[in-house]
Amino acid sequence: MQTIDYKEFDKIELRVGTIIRSEFFEEAHKPAYKIWIDLGQEIGVKKSSAQITVHYTIENLIGRQVICVCNLKPRQIANFISEVLITGFLAKEGGIILAGVDKNVPNGSKLH
Repeated sequence: MQTIDYKEFDKIELRVGTIIRSEFFEEAHKPAYKIWIDLGQEIGVKKSSAQITVHYTIENLIGRQVICVCNLKPRQIANFISEVLITGFLAKEGGIILAGVDKNVPNGSKLH
């Protein structure tokens, strides 16, 4: 594993946001959702494409708080611009389990 110092880590904007909209991403090569996340007043609503269809439905994503990397360059996936990266972990049985918080915190809060 490569190590980094704190100064490098501090450049990564990890923030919490609430999923406010999701829909199936029909144009994606692998099963995915288009997701809109409210990241608070400072950042606003951002979009993300996420391959999380194994453990989540469109309906059960709404209202869920997730941890996002907010300062990656936007990435075009098919006809959709993904502006943030939603974080998660690979599950033992496959698919991604979202990283989140166990109690609600204000949207846009930075991970420390």
